[in-house]
Amino acid sequence: MSTAVRWLDVHTHLNMLEVTPDEALSDAQKEGVDQVITIGTSPADWPKVLELAKTHFPRVACTLGVHPHEAELWNPTAKNELMANLNHAYVIAVGEIGLDYYYDNAPREIQKAAFREQMAIAAAASLPVEIHTRDAEEDTLLILQEFQGRVSGLLHCFTSSWALAEGALKLGYHISFSGVVTFKNADELRETCRKVPLNRIHVETDAPFLTPAPHRGRKNSPAMVVHTGQVVAREQGVSLEALSEATRANARTLFKRWPVPQT
Repeated sequence: MSTAVRWLDVHTHLNMLEVTPDEALSDAQKEGVDQVITIGTSPADWPKVLELAKTHFPRVACTLGVHPHEAELWNPTAKNELMANLNHAYVIAVGEIGLDYYYDNAPREIQKAAFREQMAIAAAASLPVEIHTRDAEEDTLLILQEFQGRVSGLLHCFTSSWALAEGALKLGYHISFSGVVTFKNADELRETCRKVPLNRIHVETDAPFLTPAPHRGRKNSPAMVVHTGQVVAREQGVSLEALSEATRANARTLFKRWPVPQT
């Protein structure tokens, strides 16, 4: 791996991997993946996520949020706990939050209420958000528009239409691509990837999920973000070095608490 090609994994779940976090970070470093953001999805995993970031920051930063699958866990206790932990320097965003109408693990009105309240918390804390959206494009965009100018952030693991991407970009959001962009049947997603401005693009693993080609069938890990980076660079028509530099610059722009070195 060229020393000029250094990667960030802006969305992973270190606490869910088959290997230990230390092993995952060591493997990632060998592939040129210097830093990762590990994601909080519910009050149950926040303590582990916080401990990982506290121990390894800035190599590991974290987010805290209630995932739409867990929206019924959003209550005053969770709200107070979330707000109490946002002052830590290693908590660099609120997330992952959003809407998921594909699985509908929580009633949609409860999902929307939890999403709106967490967006308001992010606005009050001047923090960006990491957003999960699946089969909920219209409602996602409506809620993003409600917070226009007050909240910025990242649509993580983007698999939706260009219409949602374009709408989010107009609101100042960034777009992150996961291993899905490497899948054989992802031609439409790759077309969207080509349209996203280079100064708004990120790569991630969402590990242990969505393992990129050529490692389908294995559990994902932060080290594998390099494969997603290769496809995104190809679709963007830029070198790996150029994409590496751009994604690092984009992370510095979006996640202002996260010290990402220039090189």
